[in-house]
Amino acid sequence: MQSFTTLTSSLLPLDRPNVDTDAIIPKQYLKSVKKSGFGINLFDDWRYLDPGDPDQDNSHRRIDTDFILNNAQYKNAQILLARDNYGCGSSREHAVWAMLDYGFRAVISTSFADIFFSNCYKNGLLPIVLEKDAVDKLFDESLNKPDYSVSIDLDRQQVTSDAIGTCSFDIDEFRKHCMLNGLDEIGITLTYEDKIHAYEDKLKVSSPWLFING
Repeated sequence: MQSFTTLTSSLLPLDRPNVDTDAIIPKQYLKSVKKSGFGINLFDDWRYLDPGDPDQDNSHRRIDTDFILNNAQYKNAQILLARDNYGCGSSREHAVWAMLDYGFRAVISTSFADIFFSNCYKNGLLPIVLEKDAVDKLFDESLNKPDYSVSIDLDRQQVTSDAIGTCSFDIDEFRKHCMLNGLDEIGITLTYEDKIHAYEDKLKVSSPWLFING
């Protein structure tokens, strides 16, 4: 998992509430568990004018030029700006994989669905909750200025921009530690590798029959 410390980026303002995970990555793309290759199908039903298929060559599909993800002025944005209840619906982790694979590193919203919120931390996508007034100001600026940038400092737990000044956000200390150090659940386990090996060595002495085949 990639660590997250600081980020300065333009915003992609997705001005829709209650964006569910099926909209983020439709169900037909859930067969793969590789965690990569999903970015091209992020917001697939809104992004393209024709139906999508996992084996399809997306370069030949017709895009919806009115959908903001297809606006070239926002193509370098690494922060998604969302409305209320982002990531609702089914609990597919693929939704976070698709956002990361596309290039997003953070999502700012007034609220997130619980499971999506948790999946973000497990994969290194930083979800930030700000007050509605701050989010509204960020929407006003970013919809009118595609190059409008925001800075995120995870260690200080702050979001900074001209429109909102500096706003603090809450994050659980353990999740913060994992994000700063790029630790997913496997990575956390491996930080105890020496203790695991020491325990196994003791077990080989006290219960050798457990290791007959290994």
